[in-house]
Amino acid sequence: MRLFMVIAILIFAMPMTGFGWAEGTNILLDPNLMCKKTRRLRGKLAEICRHDSALLKEIINGINLGFRECEFQFRNRRWNCTVLRKSMRKILMRDSRETGFVNAITAAGVTYAVTKACTMGQLVECSCDKSHMRRNGGQPQMVNAATAEAALERQQLRQQLPQQQRSNSNSNNNNSSSNNSLTDIMLGKQRNNHRPGGRRGRRKFWDNIKFPQGEWEWGGCSDNVNFGLRHSRAFLDAKQRQRRSDLGTLVKLHNNNAGRLAIRDAMRLECKCHGLSGSCTVKTCWLKMPPFREISARLRDRYDGARKVALRNDGNSFMPESPHTKPANKYQLVYADDSADFCTANAKTGALGTQDRECNATSTGPESCDLLCCSRGHKHRVVAEWTNCNCVFKWCCEVTCEKCLEHREVNTCL
Repeated sequence: MRLFMVIAILIFAMPMTGFGWAEGTNILLDPNLMCKKTRRLRGKLAEICRHDSALLKEIINGINLGFRECEFQFRNRRWNCTVLRKSMRKILMRDSRETGFVNAITAAGVTYAVTKACTMGQLVECSCDKSHMRRNGGQPQMVNAATAEAALERQQLRQQLPQQQRSNSNSNNNNSSSNNSLTDIMLGKQRNNHRPGGRRGRRKFWDNIKFPQGEWEWGGCSDNVNFGLRHSRAFLDAKQRQRRSDLGTLVKLHNNNAGRLAIRDAMRLECKCHGLSGSCTVKTCWLKMPPFREISARLRDRYDGARKVALRNDGNSFMPESPHTKPANKYQLVYADDSADFCTANAKTGALGTQDRECNATSTGPESCDLLCCSRGHKHRVVAEWTNCNCVFKWCCEVTCEKCLEHREVNTCL
């Protein structure tokens, strides 16, 4: 079953024309077929397939992680992110809200898995992120909240400017002065001690970073999230960027990026004290990703608030379908097609229906019998189950349990 999960996302790392749906079906059955097609692959994607099996393994781990979290976050909803091959393939053929979440969670999963592998020393081409550690004669330098924030802002600025310059060079409407506009604005605001984007639009990268009081030193092993971002983008976005600009491509690239940004912007600062008898004579701090469950919950909330978009007349960007809706920012999820009716089974859309799904008769949330059963009603029964009980820990190291017969109330949709 997990084999199908691993590679379903690779469908939208490839153009539907060229490989075709016949080959796409085979790829679903065997993830190794993806890299056996290296004659048709170019750039970083081909390089990963041909020469970097360790990185490819972590990418597959990240795709698995994304699908597991998708199942968890939607386990109580009408669409439960089933990994059944035929159903998921039908879902991914459309640009619906559900497809947007799958794009985002798998891009986030790849970023997370690759970044974690760097931290654990499992990839030879990367290690911990030491770019923020300012050294003096080979020794870590003491910093405070102001100097640490300035250093991180300079680092983010250096990473953002090349991306913006590449975007400007690809735009037909930019003039020579606009190519330097972002640099001038951002550097000007930095000189004025303002974060890029202004007070109201400040970057979310800072939201979860709480700097400690007093002086401390950068150290430890910071998660190299920028390495994970680059390789998630190279693998998942490569084929999409080679295609002509259409709404489906723009939506997929946007949601992929929103998933990656959910990782970067959730980074937090962890610190450890050093000194005799538990004193905090020296404090060492580093940046770390939160648990992936927290990331997936954040993306699920963005799924609930996803914006429907339509293609602009220029053919290179999208806009809100409704003129009364604000444009989506880079953190929000977007979609172009309305969701299928997941109440009843439909082979064309991949919907499996909610018949016989277990529901909660006392809840008012999405798992409630009224919502999950689509007002069709539900049946109630009591089932007897054998469970472990009266467990005792024995030294050392064994846990023994008795078997108890318990009766549980079960409600299932009609």
